[in-house]
Amino acid sequence: MKTIIQLVLWIACIGFGFLIYKSVTGPIEFKKVKQERFAKVVANLKDIRNAQEAYKSVNGQYANDFNQLISFVETGKYVITQQRDSSYMAFDEVYKIDQLQEVKIIDTLGFVSVKDSLFKNDDRYKTMMNIPGAPGGEKIEMKSAIIEKSGYKAPVFEAKVMKNLLLADQPRDLVIKENNEKSVEQINGNAIIVGSLEEVSTSGNWPPVYDRKDE
Repeated sequence: MKTIIQLVLWIACIGFGFLIYKSVTGPIEFKKVKQERFAKVVANLKDIRNAQEAYKSVNGQYANDFNQLISFVETGKYVITQQRDSSYMAFDEVYKIDQLQEVKIIDTLGFVSVKDSLFKNDDRYKTMMNIPGAPGGEKIEMKSAIIEKSGYKAPVFEAKVMKNLLLADQPRDLVIKENNEKSVEQINGNAIIVGSLEEVSTSGNWPPVYDRKDE
């Protein structure tokens, strides 16, 4: 009986020790996993933003879906222009004399491939909609719209990934805490987002640390 009690106590001690160890190392491992996965998603969102801004500069609005955006990257071209000042003399019907007229002339110098400009020889734009490590192969959610701000209609877009999807295999209590994060050094809220469907913005909600890592 004494031997059994001692064995049970040893097992209990080992169990409690393991729980204490996990309580200390768990958040550390979670932070490492979180930052690695978030960094990959942020990199994709930056590519999406760059492609969308290029699309808007050519088409005047943002792409509605990834098929449209990828097709544009592969075939789209920037127009290279040069603006210069010029002037000429023209007869003024009011004053009945020739007067100097100043104008701005825009010359088209050529065209540059969007793909070469944004991605060089890299074809990662073909998979920028994928969520790295997503268990079911889920895609980044992207929408575009036209909103009215101060009487002006402006094109907007938003691309986002829910944190729950990225951290599906992580401890539930730590994921809940992450979704309620509020800090200038963290990605606040329950999603990683670039752009907005409510404001005229193409900013991301990640802190500068993710930009420094990218550099």
